[in-house]
Amino acid sequence: MIYLYCRKKEKNATLCPECKELLRYAYARLDHCPFGEMKNSCKQCTIHCYKPAMRERMRQVMRFSGPRMLLYAPLEAIRHLLR
Repeated sequence: MIYLYCRKKEKNATLCPECKELLRYAYARLDHCPFGEMKNSCKQCTIHCYKPAMRERMRQVMRFSGPRMLLYAPLEAIRHLLR
């Protein structure tokens, strides 16, 4: 979703430094999540791992990319909705 956001919203051919940092941060948070692979989406989680600024940035990315995922990656979008 971050790739789609950076490409379509920010008009970049590759990830910009801010989006790269957000992606690294998201992977780091997922690696250290106490629920591991068994967790629901972060939005429904009882523990908020993200810093407030990064959480807001990810919310912006999801808000933009979420509806577009049905067009660009329909299987992944459906899988995400079923979680």
